[in-house]
Amino acid sequence: MNRENHSLGQKVFQRIREDILEGNYKVGEELKEQLIGEQMGVSRTPVREALRQLELEGLVEIISNKGAFVVGFSLEDIQDIYEMRAELEGLCAKKAVVKISKQQIEALEEILYLTEFHIKNGNMEQITKLDSVFHAILYEASGSRMLEQALRNYYHYLRRISRLSLSFVKRAVESNEEHRQILKALMQQDQKGAQQAAALHIANTIKNINSLGWEQIAGGQGNGKN
Repeated sequence: MNRENHSLGQKVFQRIREDILEGNYKVGEELKEQLIGEQMGVSRTPVREALRQLELEGLVEIISNKGAFVVGFSLEDIQDIYEMRAELEGLCAKKAVVKISKQQIEALEEILYLTEFHIKNGNMEQITKLDSVFHAILYEASGSRMLEQALRNYYHYLRRISRLSLSFVKRAVESNEEHRQILKALMQQDQKGAQQAAALHIANTIKNINSLGWEQIAGGQGNGKN
């Protein structure tokens, strides 16, 4: 495969991956190479490459002589990812205690204040965006390229679910307070406290998601692509 097709394949991969994670395809829906290629204005070769990559990520299943089909996430998959994220996020916060900069501390403080403002004004979309930025800064502050990459992937997988969770004011308030405890430990240079606060934050997110019920969590995956 030449470099141009590989680059196109990456673009197609990102597009389909995003649509699957956002629930724009039904679980079990066939991903037709020709149709996707026509929609994106590319040949079938980069589409085929993208589908193979998606199969490696577990988002797509390719069945010989039948085609490629959306796998999606089960509740167990979601719980597994959150549990792995809790462990890694705790490690991330622990490392960040000795690596975080003054500018990053100030940025995290600003996010807490802005989140409070948007909670009071019911701007749930902004709350989700700020949550994403908070975690991105924390991951970067760890100073570990591999840890940051893994956590960014996990966060991306669960972005739609996180958005659903934070759409409830009670959870948004709790989440912001949990962020505050993480920041407090970082400012006090308390590695154990930062690790525990970060892991607890994710554990509480899991509890909230479990309380919502699978039907509400998975609802977006069954809507299909318009």
